[in-house]
Amino acid sequence: MERGNRESLSSSPAAASASSQAQPQPQPQPQPQPQGLFLYHERQRLQLCLLHALNNLFQDKDAFTRADLDTIARQLQLHHPPQQKDHKWWILPLPSLVFKPHHNALTGNYDVNVLIAALEGSTHQKKVIWHHRRTPAASIDLAACHLMGIMLNTSVPRLRGFWTSRHWTALRNIRGVWYNLDSDLPAPQPFRHETHLVSFLDNTVAQGGEIFLIFNQD
Repeated sequence: MERGNRESLSSSPAAASASSQAQPQPQPQPQPQPQGLFLYHERQRLQLCLLHALNNLFQDKDAFTRADLDTIARQLQLHHPPQQKDHKWWILPLPSLVFKPHHNALTGNYDVNVLIAALEGSTHQKKVIWHHRRTPAASIDLAACHLMGIMLNTSVPRLRGFWTSRHWTALRNIRGVWYNLDSDLPAPQPFRHETHLVSFLDNTVAQGGEIFLIFNQD
């Protein structure tokens, strides 16, 4: 069973400073992390960003596996089969064994339906709420007791800008500090203040990204 790359981080003030310098972001310099804080961080592999983002969100390498997400994608396909479309004779249909309706069988690239089914299923019982693009991020109650974290879906350049793909990113509040757990980053990046997180979210939406709020139901 294939899994994405993983990286565990035992953070320190020096490590936080080094990571902020190594990976410039449209957000202020991170504040020092508490001594001895252990953050779990999976790094990007193939197009398994949803797998990485979910495990980073739960801070658990075993929260989901690629097999779990593949199974969810297959179940979605069975319950909601895609409509057949006519193809022109000069256009070849995509190979059905590789390009599935909700994911790519070779690289991953899971869609939002897999995200919702994975989180709202009987195992984790979370609630996924899409944040309307026209509503400023300042309206989000980041201190809400049932808010587990935030998932972002953005468009990112790949292969030196040769093509772009959609990318999943997890944000989570850990011990009073919000962290960007993006699998494309070399290490988790803390936000210095909630206002910086709000600006980051507004900038994400301005660049075509989507925000999904993840709530605990218990």
